[in-house]
Amino acid sequence: MGNICRSPTAHGVFRHKVAQAGLAEVVRVDSAGTHNYHPGSPPDERSVGHALNRGYDFQDLRARQITDLDFDAHDLILAMDWDNLSLVQNQCPPHHQRKVKRFTEFCLELNAQEVPDPYYGGAQGFEHVLDLIEDASNGLLKHVQSRLSLTTKH
Repeated sequence: MGNICRSPTAHGVFRHKVAQAGLAEVVRVDSAGTHNYHPGSPPDERSVGHALNRGYDFQDLRARQITDLDFDAHDLILAMDWDNLSLVQNQCPPHHQRKVKRFTEFCLELNAQEVPDPYYGGAQGFEHVLDLIEDASNGLLKHVQSRLSLTTKH
């Protein structure tokens, strides 16, 4: 939504997993919010703190709002919840709708429809968000790796 909690956490976790897989040169990771609430702001310090405890550092990220250029520039546009999915779908040009999905569609182990907003909750909320994001990031990495192997075979 505002690009300071969930989306930068997903950005940082997935970027870390991409680098560990040796794909940092071919996979671009970015994040943006559906609202322009915090332009240029760093991620929420609670998100950063919980992530640092798990070995993820994304303090370099700054909040921004999704733009029309994002739909051309990216292969996937992932939303954290149903409300943000709807907002992104409404902004997305028809020929790019196939790119828009929920992040939790990539979960491998946890059964969740969305990544809940931890902003107004306590520490447990931020930990739960990290659990979901790690799981979905693992599934997303598998998806990306399979897509990359398909493109290198041709």
